[in-house]
Amino acid sequence: MKPFPVFCAASLLFFVANCPAAESLGYTDTPLIPGTQWHVHDSERPRPAIVTPGATFSHLAPAPSDAIILFDGKDASRWSDRNGGEAKWILNDGALESVRGTGMIRTRDKFADFQLHLEFATPAKVEGSSQGRGNSGVMINGMYEIQILDSYDNPTYADGQAAALYGQYPPLVNASKPPGQWQTYEIVFESPRWNPAGELTKKAAVTVIHNGVVVQHREELLGRTDGIGGLAHKSLATYGTPHPPAVFIEL
Repeated sequence: MKPFPVFCAASLLFFVANCPAAESLGYTDTPLIPGTQWHVHDSERPRPAIVTPGATFSHLAPAPSDAIILFDGKDASRWSDRNGGEAKWILNDGALESVRGTGMIRTRDKFADFQLHLEFATPAKVEGSSQGRGNSGVMINGMYEIQILDSYDNPTYADGQAAALYGQYPPLVNASKPPGQWQTYEIVFESPRWNPAGELTKKAAVTVIHNGVVVQHREELLGRTDGIGGLAHKSLATYGTPHPPAVFIEL
């Protein structure tokens, strides 16, 4: 495989929000995840052990020479709303901050097989619990989600906590920092592939380093984590319609 191009969100991204409503700590009436004994968002699935990450890892690290800078703390022009219009999030002290009601933003460019550096913070003021607290995600092509959640002293179902491949694989450990502190993800994403007949020949694979700790190691996705038709919550992952290897990144 060719070396991964590097895409670096070199400055700070602040895009997670507290949600007022608390959610269940899990379910037992959802579909079984293939190859496991666990249901989607299973309340009985063991939660990852908690580890304390180092004070810093790649926070504010200078971008490598081959990086595409997706956000430099000043210019959000590489991002759009879901309809291709101007991203309506705001610049705030070198960070890009979400605005309630404006929806998700996505990269104007698409990439196949990439490394993403991301810095984020959940709100310092804690409101809600479980999935109702500091909830967002990195949505690749609007289909494959690496969960962002305030998972510091905040129990929830294992496959929905921070750094989970949503609805499929919990992180190996919980390396979350306290609310309001800047955190980092290093995400390596390998795009799925289909042959000309529309048959899946290679599953998508994801590696995630959270605050310097490997929490997903080339885990093969079972399919779309958003659920076909937008039924992400409590649904079983499937790949659905083939798509090109080049994908956008959505927050």
